[in-house]
Amino acid sequence: MSDQFHFVKNSTIILSLALIFAASTACGKEKKQSPQGYTTFTNPVWDGADPWLVKHNNEYIYCYSANNSIFIFRSEKMTKLGEIKKIWTAPATGWNRACVWAPEIHFVADRWYVYYAAGQSGPPFIHQRTGVLRSKTEDVFSDYEDMGVLYTGDDPADPNSNVWAIDMTIFEHKGKLYSIWSGWIKQETTDATQQHLYISEMENPWTMKGKRVKLSSPAESWETGGPLNLNEGPEILKKGNNVFVIYSCRESWLVEYRQGMLQLINPEGNLLDPANWKKTGPVFLGNPQVYGVGHCSFVKSPDDTEDWIIYHSKKSTKPGWERDVRMQPFQWNSDGTPDFGAAIPAGKSIQLPSGEK
Repeated sequence: MSDQFHFVKNSTIILSLALIFAASTACGKEKKQSPQGYTTFTNPVWDGADPWLVKHNNEYIYCYSANNSIFIFRSEKMTKLGEIKKIWTAPATGWNRACVWAPEIHFVADRWYVYYAAGQSGPPFIHQRTGVLRSKTEDVFSDYEDMGVLYTGDDPADPNSNVWAIDMTIFEHKGKLYSIWSGWIKQETTDATQQHLYISEMENPWTMKGKRVKLSSPAESWETGGPLNLNEGPEILKKGNNVFVIYSCRESWLVEYRQGMLQLINPEGNLLDPANWKKTGPVFLGNPQVYGVGHCSFVKSPDDTEDWIIYHSKKSTKPGWERDVRMQPFQWNSDGTPDFGAAIPAGKSIQLPSGEK
């Protein structure tokens, strides 16, 4: 997840603590804001990690996991969580009975689809796979059905050869549907395993099409150097014909956690060709006041005039997974790439998203 939990030494103890943190803080108390009539807000906006916020029509949908369940908030405001509903709880048995991490919700055609990671048990967290839920109507608060596990290995003809996968996101491009996620090269017996970014075309929102392709590995100097180098939390950002993958790298439990970027070189070309993607980074970093920024989502302001990045950061400099959620506007460079600027410290006033009353 970027809310996944890894460490090289004493991983079982540390990872157990991490799961407790994730369950208890996945979306905790909303932070106190200014009185009625306010025009600004301050970060952090609420407790939690791996924030997935999406705008649909005139509502903002926030999706998160806690206690092996998945919840949805919907609100007319970006900075307020609004009405809540639990849409799914992990079954008592099966591949997805434990360790529910980092869900995302996407609207495709006339249904909502939730992509989440889960496993049989943990720690160690060696069983994580990616599952899909589908709404029964176009209402985000409708009932959801379990569409099963997605195949994220190298031999689609052999379901038993499935490979560890988390942090899946999906997107449409040129009439085709794609998924990108963080995974292992092969199944391992330890969760202290390097993670890579993979892409696959999809037949439909719950079925992969063909083999996965590895897009990125932690190889650059700015995404390596720690006890366990990771590529995870990929998210799609688009502007015009430009397509970007903003992803998390380094270790999620350390202040060095940061964001890298893949840019599609030729939007008319093959998305499954790694040579058609250019890596740049880091594109968003922590600072002495904001620790370890990671796992972002992107939304427009209520009046669609501003672009905003939603992300989590660590609550302290100590290794661990106590995190909260922040948001801030960002700009675009003259070459069409995003400019996220500096992470805004807690307590500093930020103008409300344009159009939010």
